[in-house]
Amino acid sequence: MSAPASWRVARLRERRVESPTAHTLLLEVPGWPGHLPGQHVDVRLTAPDGYQAARSYSLAAPADGDRVALTVQRVPDGEVSPYLVDVYAEDDPVEVRGPVGGWFVWRPEQTSPVLLVAGGSGIVPLMAMVRARRAAGSRVPFRLIYAVRTPADVFYADELRRRVRDDLGLDVAYVYTREAPAGWRGEPHRIGLADVNSHGWPPELEPLCYVCGPTGFVETAADLLVGLGHQSRRVRTERFGPTG
Repeated sequence: MSAPASWRVARLRERRVESPTAHTLLLEVPGWPGHLPGQHVDVRLTAPDGYQAARSYSLAAPADGDRVALTVQRVPDGEVSPYLVDVYAEDDPVEVRGPVGGWFVWRPEQTSPVLLVAGGSGIVPLMAMVRARRAAGSRVPFRLIYAVRTPADVFYADELRRRVRDDLGLDVAYVYTREAPAGWRGEPHRIGLADVNSHGWPPELEPLCYVCGPTGFVETAADLLVGLGHQSRRVRTERFGPTG
């Protein structure tokens, strides 16, 4: 799938709070062509004076007719995310273009074990893969390593707990970098070799590895995976810049 040239008008139908700074927006996009988990869209705002600003956001759920889900984290001093999180109201229009991307995707027909490594809001496209696995009835084993600053920063917390309980073959491990929950074993730390070695797949199983997050996080996690013996061609990465 490649991004079509035209922009489509989308309208907000539902909003869910994921964290103090992030909301999931359920948009209705008439004529939406469908998408694969891991793809993203461009969102464009137009001010009354004609000024336009556009940003890219990962799709948070598998294809569902004309509905698409975006999880947007407010960026301090941002042009688009503060509007989407704090101002954008039900039935208001925005423009979207997509889907975009074809490398960082997971297809339900794939049979290799999957390792997902998320840093902060990098969980969004990986959650689309988790949801797509369940929707397709896939039995491919998934493991997710999710690094966040504090427990309050976890996106989809209730859903992840539910899926670990109910979805056979899905495991989730957390790495807390600043503040850990009560009873969590260990001290807060950045993702390291022990985390990837303990909670990932051994390289001889040839898993597909998807890593998403800030640039520094992605480079560190990808280097750890290759250092453990994973083939670089099976380590797929998606990164974004500093978010304040």
